[in-house]
Amino acid sequence: MKFDIKYKPSYSLLVVLLSPGESITAEAGSMTYMQPTLEAKTRKREKSFWGTLGMSLLGGQTFFVNDFTATGGAGEAGFSAAPLGDIDTLTVSEGHGYIVQKTAYIASQEGVDLDVQWQGFTKGLFGQGLFMIKVTGNGLLFINTFGAIDKHVLAPGEKLVVDNFHLVAFSDSCQYKVTKFGGLKETLLGGEGFVTEITGPGEIYIQTKNIRELADWIWTIIEPRVQAKAR
Repeated sequence: MKFDIKYKPSYSLLVVLLSPGESITAEAGSMTYMQPTLEAKTRKREKSFWGTLGMSLLGGQTFFVNDFTATGGAGEAGFSAAPLGDIDTLTVSEGHGYIVQKTAYIASQEGVDLDVQWQGFTKGLFGQGLFMIKVTGNGLLFINTFGAIDKHVLAPGEKLVVDNFHLVAFSDSCQYKVTKFGGLKETLLGGEGFVTEITGPGEIYIQTKNIRELADWIWTIIEPRVQAKAR
């Protein structure tokens, strides 16, 4: 499969060129355009109904993905995500998978499997709206970020502490634990809330912007107007 990532790093667009018979799977709603030689079919994300239901209710991720297949000849399609930021490519292989933030997934090749990582993150982040997907199999995985992508490579035993709203993905060869940032005072006043301590070996992908902070900043502008109208 041929692909190109255009307009990096702020307004990235993933463009794929599928040969006859080739397919790509993409998050529902991510397609920006496709040529009529491609056929799109919608399916549930997981084989297990309860797994799919759990992902939708707990993780907020959609039930469905779209499979785009070149049935009428070669064809091109474009995919993007809502946040302003970058798109990057990760190679998934046997014994080399990733843990990916659910909102970072944009598309993947046929041989890539997506599943919910129930241990750790769903427990540690319940109430924050952050849930992780475990990615295994073989093929290319495309992720999007809010802001630019900051990549770190950890040696065996090397550690890095990452704010959870900046964490995009890391290798499943890493060990991790979700903790509160410092003590109660730091958690309440420091702004970080939960962080993840990741231990190598493996790769870590971090987004440079924090969508929670953007929402808080927008609210500081809107709040006075809302209060004024409420009086």
